[in-house]
Amino acid sequence: MSVPDVTVVVAVYNTVPYLTACLDSLVGQSLAPGRLEVVAVDDGSTDGGGELLDAYAARHPGLFTVVHQPNSGGPAGPTNRGLELARGRYVLFLGADDWLGEEALERLVAAADAWGSDVVVPKQVGVNGRLVPQGIFHADAESVGFADSALAWALADTKLFRLDLVRRHGLRRDERLKVFSDQPFTLEACLRAARVSVLADYDCYFLVLRDDRGNVTERAGVLDRLRGIAALQQVAAELACPGEELDAIRVRSFAWDVPRLLDEGFLLLAEETQGRVCAEVAGLVERFGAREVYHRLPVAERVRLELAAAGRPEALRNQIRYEAAHGEPPAVRDGRRLYADYPAFRDAGTGLPDELFLLREETAGAAEAAAPSPGLARQLWRGLVPAQLRRGLRRHPAWRRFADSVSGGVR
Repeated sequence: MSVPDVTVVVAVYNTVPYLTACLDSLVGQSLAPGRLEVVAVDDGSTDGGGELLDAYAARHPGLFTVVHQPNSGGPAGPTNRGLELARGRYVLFLGADDWLGEEALERLVAAADAWGSDVVVPKQVGVNGRLVPQGIFHADAESVGFADSALAWALADTKLFRLDLVRRHGLRRDERLKVFSDQPFTLEACLRAARVSVLADYDCYFLVLRDDRGNVTERAGVLDRLRGIAALQQVAAELACPGEELDAIRVRSFAWDVPRLLDEGFLLLAEETQGRVCAEVAGLVERFGAREVYHRLPVAERVRLELAAAGRPEALRNQIRYEAAHGEPPAVRDGRRLYADYPAFRDAGTGLPDELFLLREETAGAAEAAAPSPGLARQLWRGLVPAQLRRGLRRHPAWRRFADSVSGGVR
């Protein structure tokens, strides 16, 4: 039996309203017959999804391999099962509610072969309001890294992986994680890869935000998310090179993933859960060197992280309410320094250091130290960071200087 060029693994659980489009996009791929195989794993669907997979397999013999198993409680289990059965030179993971452009696989395989890539990041498009950071897709790139691109903000497993890389390093998704299990997998693959590339000149992968917000990430609880973030940062701590590579991955989690769990949704949690969240955030901050990248974060994010890390849920609630009601705080001057005058600033009860609230110091050298780094500014300019975080950084007094320096004034 000949080896296909690519195996597409689809983990399926109760996605019937979207599954037909997903499967049709695979049937309609421009790859010649025999170059593609699809391994679809039905994880105990109760909506007829398993029967739909069987019908497609019957209509397209040789293309689909269908596996049925009891529900495992998350996407990691069926994804690992599909990966075990993969035979292609490359493997791509496709969400059962997503779909591919007609030429996606043909273009991805051609790019990987031409460039000698272990991982290829395909151009991705959000559907129905799905947020997909676009920074890494500004141009095709034969080779990218975490220090010189927006790769840290593109850690879903929606990529083409060389199967030999996966097999050699025994890469699997952690089945203990209910959410974000793909991110540690993807990060390790990228850190171990000889070459990571980007195919940006074709809309390859369409990611859908379901009408019922039933995507697994949307359903996940805050503690499950924090465990997934911890798993990602553990891989970074073990494998990433200290310096810009490691810092880029830290910034991803501590500028976006963790702070978004400390916003208005935090106020809806039971007090006991709020306390547990603060304890988990404290562990993340301490274990993974969050404070080493605080200078790259907006003041509000730094303050929320530190209030959580200090075990001060009441003060954190006050901070969140203040931001929701007032937005940016007034600036207060102390000599040459300007600080964000949030309620926690110089509050004896919270005891947070002034540096957390520093907006700028009116000397050239110190102003640069308090500003977002040029690398982050460049990533923002490329459209990498979600709008909420981008707006926060644009309000930073030194933002415009850095944006001008890396983009020639283009915004």
